[in-house]
Amino acid sequence: MEESEYESVLCVKPEVHVYRIPPRATNRGYRASEWQLDQPSWSGRLRITAKGKVAYIKLEDRTSGELFAQAPVDQFPGTAVESVTDSSRYFVIRIEDGNGRRAFIGIGFGDRGDAFDFNVALQDHFKWVKQQCEFAKQAQNPDEGPKLDLGFKEGQTIKINIALASWPLRENASPIQWTGGTVILSLAWKKLTFTERQLWART
Repeated sequence: MEESEYESVLCVKPEVHVYRIPPRATNRGYRASEWQLDQPSWSGRLRITAKGKVAYIKLEDRTSGELFAQAPVDQFPGTAVESVTDSSRYFVIRIEDGNGRRAFIGIGFGDRGDAFDFNVALQDHFKWVKQQCEFAKQAQNPDEGPKLDLGFKEGQTIKINIALASWPLRENASPIQWTGGTVILSLAWKKLTFTERQLWART
């Protein structure tokens, strides 16, 4: 099944209240104290789901599960979901009916923990979206990452001590030396020379 067809559930809260909000006359933030909080226009269940990169805030009937309203969220924070300036339990969301019509409504939770979970569910989803975009970019451009140079520089020398009981090494035999990309192995009865490419092939 393709990712775009799979819908996952990010968060479920059994009670949320919906409020009609006055139009915002200035650029200042929304204030829940202006909403007549003791008279919500609707109450029900809230679910946050995700399909691909888009999250959906769904307001549903507690008993039947019938959809009351839905707010697609393609960026968070953003215009689709805004916190109010005077409380951590209330938000303004932009609902859509699927025919191009949009409206802003207020939602609120009776418990601060529910509001916190609502916020974190959206944050975590869009962190995941950001990670997926970064992984996709890296997969398309694998050569853009830092490269590790394991080659030896001209004139660089290393010494390797090898204990081989079955080989007749001279007591004063010099250890292996790597100079200018070539290893010279001096034994009592034979001198072996490896290039850098040949040595790597044997490791």
